[in-house]
Amino acid sequence: MPIGSAVQKGSTVYVYDEKGRVLFTRSVGNGPKDGVKGFTSSTVTIQNGNTVYVFHESGRVLYTR
Repeated sequence: MPIGSAVQKGSTVYVYDEKGRVLFTRSVGNGPKDGVKGFTSSTVTIQNGNTVYVFHESGRVLYTR
């Protein structure tokens, strides 16, 4: 199911499909750089500390940087 949105609430990122159902969640730190950096219909990019993670719509990590 394609990603419809990615929203950060506190230290948790919620990734929703196009119908508003939660696909997956991820915890992030509280640093000034931490949180959602962007998303497409198939990926979401989240920074946690000095590491940037790109997640597939299934919630699995595609790569880190």
